[in-house]
Amino acid sequence: MITTVVRDDFTCFSAITLSHDKYLGKEDLTPSRTILRQAQSQQQIQAQAQIQTRKMHIQSIPMWEGTSNNYAYLVVDEKSKDAVVIDPANPEDRTSFEEQIKEGKINLVAIVNTHHHWDHAGGNNKLLAYPEFKGKPIIGGKDCEGVTKTPKNGEGFKIGGIDVKALYTPCHTQDSICWFMEDGKGEGVKKAVFTGCGRFFEGTAEEMHTALNKTLAAVPDDTFVYPGHEYTKANVKFAVSVSQSEAIKALEAFADENKETQGKFTIGDEKKHNVFMRVEDPVIQKATGKTDPVEVMAKLREFEEQFQVKNHWQRCDDVMAVGQIDTW
Repeated sequence: MITTVVRDDFTCFSAITLSHDKYLGKEDLTPSRTILRQAQSQQQIQAQAQIQTRKMHIQSIPMWEGTSNNYAYLVVDEKSKDAVVIDPANPEDRTSFEEQIKEGKINLVAIVNTHHHWDHAGGNNKLLAYPEFKGKPIIGGKDCEGVTKTPKNGEGFKIGGIDVKALYTPCHTQDSICWFMEDGKGEGVKKAVFTGCGRFFEGTAEEMHTALNKTLAAVPDDTFVYPGHEYTKANVKFAVSVSQSEAIKALEAFADENKETQGKFTIGDEKKHNVFMRVEDPVIQKATGKTDPVEVMAKLREFEEQFQVKNHWQRCDDVMAVGQIDTW
């Protein structure tokens, strides 16, 4: 769920001016004043209309629940009806959005991948065999199945009125890309980031530190996070073993009471409760016995692996989620 706060600043100026004039007993209704107010009113209407037409709809598509607990996502610009589907690895789950395509409710413009692992990109070619998906471009890292376009780092494209930017986050895989999306500029804009980063399969602690604490940390704090897996409940147990901060305790309580956490937390929240994004926190540094951020990252990963073995956990593969951003 994305929460949008729309402020009514546009109407405040003229209302305050009118009240002030009345208070002085000299309300100014000269032609120039009237024209000014009419212009302000028109600007208010246009600005509010612009906000109201911004609407990025995100539909979560759970896959392989109880095992790898993946998420695919359908992202729709509700004004143009243009849409993309992200990481639709299990073609059997296409029915949740295939009917919308058939009925003309959405116009699928592309398949998008976060990285090349089979449980994220493994369904690409099978989907293309269905009439509704035939000929659709596949946008993702260079090693993704059937990929037809690999944007450069920072390069963008559009889904109707939604701006999309590729953020390279190599480590989990060397072709890992997080996708930052926003549906406009100014007040009321919705922002989301779709992540597929995870444990250090093909990279180093330094690369993960860069991915989390430089690339993703630079995304606006009010951006909501949509991870590739639902691992929060398990991940937060490890986080509590490292730090008992109020933010981590609050996340633990939320995970205990809610089955799904995607789209419920922001990048700003992650900076508070994700231990992998708190490598400069004295509490985390004390727990790891390290102070250099990269060494802290490496030690945290080592601790996490030991924690998994100790608790007989099946290994997972997603970092955007000790909250949502995970290093599994």
